[in-house]
Amino acid sequence: MFTNFLQSNKPLVTVLIFVGTFLVTLTIGRLLKRRAGVRLGILYRLLCFVLAFYAAASFYGLNVGWRNHVDAAAIWLITAFMVALIDRYLWDAYFEKKRQTPVPHFLRQVIGLLLFLVASLIVLRTVYHAEGQLATLLAGSGIIAIIIGLATQDLLGGIIAGLALQISKPYKVGDWLKVQDQFAEVMEINWRSTRLRTNDLIYLDVPNYSIARGTIINLHYPTQIHAMRIRVGVDYDVPPNRVKDALFHAATSAEGVVPSPPVRVFVVDFAESAVIYEVKFSMGNHQAYNEVSDAIRTNIWYEFKRQRITIPFPTRTLHVQRRRHQNVPEGHSEAQAILRGEPLFDCLNDAQLDHVLHCARINRYGRGERLIQEGAEGDSMFVMLRGTAHVSVLRDGAGIRLGVLRAADCFGEMSLLTGEPRSATVRAEGDCEALEISKEAMAEVLREAPQCLTQLSELLAKRKLEGEGIVKDATQPHDQVSREREYRASFLQRLRSAFDL
Repeated sequence: MFTNFLQSNKPLVTVLIFVGTFLVTLTIGRLLKRRAGVRLGILYRLLCFVLAFYAAASFYGLNVGWRNHVDAAAIWLITAFMVALIDRYLWDAYFEKKRQTPVPHFLRQVIGLLLFLVASLIVLRTVYHAEGQLATLLAGSGIIAIIIGLATQDLLGGIIAGLALQISKPYKVGDWLKVQDQFAEVMEINWRSTRLRTNDLIYLDVPNYSIARGTIINLHYPTQIHAMRIRVGVDYDVPPNRVKDALFHAATSAEGVVPSPPVRVFVVDFAESAVIYEVKFSMGNHQAYNEVSDAIRTNIWYEFKRQRITIPFPTRTLHVQRRRHQNVPEGHSEAQAILRGEPLFDCLNDAQLDHVLHCARINRYGRGERLIQEGAEGDSMFVMLRGTAHVSVLRDGAGIRLGVLRAADCFGEMSLLTGEPRSATVRAEGDCEALEISKEAMAEVLREAPQCLTQLSELLAKRKLEGEGIVKDATQPHDQVSREREYRASFLQRLRSAFDL
């Protein structure tokens, strides 16, 4: 019954199928465009028309000679629809939104062109049955493809390598890379090349295929903390352990060197005129490499001067140096004037004071270096000859600045006379020189003048109370008398014990 109705009303049903198919496909396209953001235009409307024609022609049984042209048009229009879906769901949704990777229009166009090329080959083979012409076309297009490929191999290679780099993300903008023996910061990543900038503000434009072919050294992955190395040559006469300690202290004290991982020092070579040491240190952002290296090398110079460690001259250079007479220490006269005005040394005569000065030595410190560290063991005192340094203590995790030491100031006497740990940190504000008086020199003098112990204990007790008054709240007067008496007795006992008197 229904079949008879369809046959009797075949033209009308054919029109209804055409209209219905067209409206349904057109509605699907509108939903994809409005809700999913698929970019559809006039080509999709033509596809709806072709699909409607196919549905109606299949029902009506229409078989005309020009139908193969409709088949070809359908394949090309379906390809255009697939390109629109790829643009929306692959390039836009996956790469640009999910992976935050911008996709250039050139790459989209190349992929779309390849899909249309494949569709055209399918049309020639299955619709028009042009195997012979297809073979000729493929041969000719193959030659053209070879010519185009040779002409654009760098461009296409850069795009493909850029796609691989964007997917794997071995580095990002702001990272520092080692590229072709240069250290540079990543400024921009595009699909053809990566643009970098060195510490000298020189820009490098390196093709992506060149980076992808080599080993990518990322100094900021997984964190910015990375290790660098500095080499220095030292005289053969200096024991290696002594040099290692000096280099470790110099590098650890440099600004910009992170404490973890710790500094390491290695003996790496025995050269013609020097033993070569390598300092391995860790730092953060590589942009500060020049400043950190400068701080380490500067500290090494000052530390070597203090430790009497020599960086040798080349073996072909004749070096002549006039030295001071060994019986007249450097800075003797100014140090003597300073100590003569220091109450701690009032009990010493000129001969005893000269003996102390002859046994002392002058140390040089660079800007930012620590002369003494709070809590460290110490058995010497210092006299500031040149420069300034600030004094600070650590309270509740924060540093409290107490004052500034200038030329003619003495410090560290508590550790010299009692052996107790350093009570504060002294850090150089600029290049400075300080005379260091050792415990051995004072011991010889005090054995000759044991009467000085009483005077020293009184001075130490007063300075102890003054130090507590700076850091803590002011004490009451009656408390000061009893505490001073207690401190005098304590310091006298400690002095006798420290110097075996």
